[in-house]
Amino acid sequence: MKLKSLMLGAAAAAAATTAQAADLPVAPEPVDYVRVCDAYGARFYYIPGTETCLRVGGRVRTQIVANNVLEDGNWSDRDSDGYSWLARGYLYLDARTATEFGTLRTYVSMYGNSTNGDASGFEMDNAYIQWGGLTAGRLTSNFDIFTGQAFIGVVDRDWSDVTVNQVAYTAAFGNGFSATIAIEDRSSREATGSAAGGGVVNYGGTRAPDVVAALGISQGWGSAQLSGVLHQVYPDAAANGGNNGGEDEMGFAVGGGVVVNLPMVTPGSNIFFQGFYGDGAMAYISTFGGVADSNGSGDTSTGYSLSAGAFIQATSTIGLALDGSYLDVDAAAGLNDVTRYAIDGSVQWEPVSGFVMGADVGYANTDYDVTGDTDELLFGVRMQRTF
Repeated sequence: MKLKSLMLGAAAAAAATTAQAADLPVAPEPVDYVRVCDAYGARFYYIPGTETCLRVGGRVRTQIVANNVLEDGNWSDRDSDGYSWLARGYLYLDARTATEFGTLRTYVSMYGNSTNGDASGFEMDNAYIQWGGLTAGRLTSNFDIFTGQAFIGVVDRDWSDVTVNQVAYTAAFGNGFSATIAIEDRSSREATGSAAGGGVVNYGGTRAPDVVAALGISQGWGSAQLSGVLHQVYPDAAANGGNNGGEDEMGFAVGGGVVVNLPMVTPGSNIFFQGFYGDGAMAYISTFGGVADSNGSGDTSTGYSLSAGAFIQATSTIGLALDGSYLDVDAAAGLNDVTRYAIDGSVQWEPVSGFVMGADVGYANTDYDVTGDTDELLFGVRMQRTF
């Protein structure tokens, strides 16, 4: 009996010990996994161990452009490239974190080129921080409104399209209305050129950045914007000294534009109109160079540009685009006046989402009052995949 009692007691103790052990918490094995973040749209995920959402993307583009094929163009000069063959790769990184003051966003995009076999290292495209209404870094100028419809844009058209370093604040008023004030680097807006006497009118060292303001509205029908800028005209020592120390000037530019959606035609179709006027700020009315902002003695160039375009989503996979622009510059004394017009059209096919192929043709005429006019006719084809 004693032996039997001892055995029963041992069995009961073992069972109780096992039950207690089963009730104890067990530390889980660490698991390394990626969580989907749907707060900011598709393709974001949480960086493991953080509350920051990241989206990684990229683009590969390859294109061939037949350079000016007209008489006296590239094909008439044995030492000029008759074609430009480009391969380009982009990398996009978009990181966002929710804070009590609004979303904290950091965006970086960069690309590397190979043109006619000459490869370059990666270059910065955009790099900026956004927090609430504050934006700081490198991105499209707040002055710019619309930068074209054509798939490639084989000829330069006449409007403002510049990426700059900047600090900006945007206030949103609701119902699609907003206002922006920004300080932007002047360096990409230094229009230079040659004076009639043979001297070149360049800018001196950086002093005052440009001050940009914009009012915008974006609603279901489309969008519109009014832009203005103050730009210091600051010739270099050679130009300034050669004109007996002419005074520096404060240039300016204003512009307005509208984009109207055309859902009654097809979803995705739209048209745009815009116009710019500048005094001592020619780079704000056109990316086309060749006319200096000033002659170095205090006399500034003035001019305007007008542009329009349309994009028609002909089918679910085929898009048709057409852009046109006109530029007229009354140059400062001793510089060449210039008029210019350009037109560019394209057709593109997107058989698979994110994969586009297309062809482009463009014509431009540039007329200087002293040296005469030049015609350009270019053709291009492009294949592009965005992911």
